[in-house]
Amino acid sequence: MADLVLRDDRERGVLGAFEDGTYLGGIAYFVLEAAPHALVAVHTVVEEGNEGRGIAGSLAREFYAMALREGVPVVPLCPYVAKWAQRHPEEAPQPEAEVTRTAEWELAARPDRW
Repeated sequence: MADLVLRDDRERGVLGAFEDGTYLGGIAYFVLEAAPHALVAVHTVVEEGNEGRGIAGSLAREFYAMALREGVPVVPLCPYVAKWAQRHPEEAPQPEAEVTRTAEWELAARPDRW
C-alpha cells in the first residue's frame, strides 16, 4: 500500500484514505472541543472491494498518531477503532472515563456530529 494517502478533513470530520485520488474509506469523527478535549472516532468505513488491504488499520493508526501530535486522547466509540485499540495498546492509550462519558453524551445529544 505504498500509494495510500491519508488526509484529515477536520472541517468535515473525516480522516480519509485515498489511492491515486480515489477515496477508499475513512474514519468519521468529531472533536470534543470543550474540556476534556479529545478526538472521538465514531465510524469506520472501507469502500466495497477494498476490504482486507489493511486500510482500516492504517486509518486507526494515523488517527491515534494525530491525537498524539495534538496532545489529546482518542475516544474510540467506533467498534472497529475500539477493537484496533485493544490489539495495539502500545499505540492506543485508554482515555480517562470522564472523557469517554463526555464524548458519549455529546454524540447522544448531537447525533449529527458525524
